[in-house]
Order: sequence, then C-alpha cells, then structure tokens
Amino acid sequence: MQIIQNRRRFLAGLTAAGAAGLTGTATQAWAEAPLETTSVRLPRYIGGAYCWAGLYIAGEMLRAEGFTDVRYVQGDTSVDHSVWIANDEMDFSLNYVPIHVASIDAGVPISVLGGLHSGCLELIANDSVEGISDLRGKRVGVFNLDSPQYVLVSLMAAYVGLDPVNDIEWVIEEHNFAEGFVEGKFDAFLGQPPRTQELRARKIGHTILNSTTDPPWSQHFCCMISATADYVNKYPVATKHILRAIFKSADLCASDPPLVARQMVDRGFVPSYEYALQTLNDIRYDRWRDYDAEASLRFYALRMHETGMIKSTPQAIIAEGTDWRFVDELKRELKT
Repeated sequence: MQIIQNRRRFLAGLTAAGAAGLTGTATQAWAEAPLETTSVRLPRYIGGAYCWAGLYIAGEMLRAEGFTDVRYVQGDTSVDHSVWIANDEMDFSLNYVPIHVASIDAGVPISVLGGLHSGCLELIANDSVEGISDLRGKRVGVFNLDSPQYVLVSLMAAYVGLDPVNDIEWVIEEHNFAEGFVEGKFDAFLGQPPRTQELRARKIGHTILNSTTDPPWSQHFCCMISATADYVNKYPVATKHILRAIFKSADLCASDPPLVARQMVDRGFVPSYEYALQTLNDIRYDRWRDYDAEASLRFYALRMHETGMIKSTPQAIIAEGTDWRFVDELKRELKT
C-alpha cells in the first residue's frame, strides 16, 4: 500500500510539474514524428550514484513519452561505467566530462548530447592539507591510475601548477575510499555522495574543493549525458524524447527534492533517503538550461590536452563526439 501511495504521489508530482511548464506542450508532442523505437537501456549503479537522480527518475517520464521498454542495466562494477556503454551494454550513459572526453579520444563511438548537473564532487583532506597546492608530496587515494578520481584530481592539481605525476604520491585503494582515508592510508581523496556525507556526519576530514561552489569547476557541468552514436543515428526522434524525459526529471529534482529522494529509495536505486535528499539539495540540477555544454567539454578537453592525457585537440573532440541539436531544441521548448 505504501508503494502504491508513493507512486500515486510521484505521478501527481509529474502532473504538477507539467502544470508548471516542465513537460512542454501537447502541441509539440503531436507535431513530432513517431518514435523509431520504444526501447532504451539506461545505467544503474546499485547502492550508490546518488547524483544520478535525474537519470533514475526519468523512467516514469519516458513512459509518458511513449517508451514501453525502459531497462535500467547494471554493468560490471569493477570498471568505470564508460566501459558499459563502450561494450554496447546500454544505450545512454551519464558520466564525468573528462571521462567522456577520454572515450572520444580513444575512438569509442559515442555522442555527448548535453549536460545534466554541476557539482557532486568534493576533494576531502586531512589537517595536513589546506588547499590543492598543499598536495605536493602528499598521498592521494584513487581506484587506479585510469580512474575518474585520478583524472579529475590530476586536472585540479595541474590547474594550480602542480605536476600530477611527480608532485603527488598516488595510493591505489580498490575498496571504500572513505574508510581508507579514515585509516590514514592517504591524505586526500576525491569523493561524491554518499561518502562525503558519511565523513561529514562523522566530522572526519575537511573539504578543500567543492565542485558545486568553487570556480572554475563550479562554472561547468560536472556530469554530461551521452549515447551510443549508433542509437543517435538510427533513432534521432527517440533520442530527443529520451533527453526531454531526462531534462524534465532534472527539473523535478530541482523543484521537489523530497519527492525525488523518496522515489529513488522506493524504487531501489539508493538505500538512504537522508543522503538522497541531501544530494538533491546540494547539486545544481537547475543548470542544464543555463550552462554551455560545449564550453564545459572544451574546458576539460583543453586541460586534458595540456597535461598529455589525450592526443586530440578540443575542437577535434567536439567535432567527433558531440551532437548539440537536441539540447538546443529542448532549451527552446522546455522554457521555465
């Protein structure tokens, strides 16, 4: 009965969102060509990925858009989920901008379609580190030297003049970063919800960089949406409908965090309502309209090219692996 009531409340929330202008107009939907497919595979990460709320809640929106087969697929958790989409295990993905850039540089056939939110990352350190420049000679925990944590912290360090290869001691931690930090295995690590929230509740460590509030990182998308190039090329109408559902979901994340947090828990995407609500209140889901997706991709691609992480120029990355036509149309259609 509780599940039924929560579902009714969620659907009521969708209705309210539509009344507020989040769902576009019926005339737009009628004028569009029919879907080429009604199936889509989206990623899920059991027990984590609280910042994927915009993607998780899109399931109900997608059914309203005409999709009858919406599958959330769990990939191999021992690798980054960029591998999932590269292996054609899913059609759409949500990932950090530098990981999309690295995939495009490596020749993975994806199209980055737009940004979803800013924020969600915090660089946590012990008392020996007051700022990023203090990481010189310090230990930083990462999953491995190809992981998003390594890439992102390296870019942050290089931005303030450090040499990520020679100035930082990288410590491989293949399990729980938070506990490795608590045990003193390293001096700093890049965290995301719920790990950052768990440490904050325990009053352990402090934040030396918050990508929600600290420029230049806060001035760009943290996570962007991509799809396989094959899906986009075969199903452009479906692609636009999927993006529309995700952006509507982002609007709902921004307008009604308690509703979305409860649905994330009730539908089994994350275990903690408290952490889900805090994540939704902290992350900026309202910036998908305002931020320039191409500028964010160029910013990270330039940093990665300067540090030798990629061979392609930023312009080549943009030309090869992006498609902004859908987000440009949806920004006009889904006006607040």
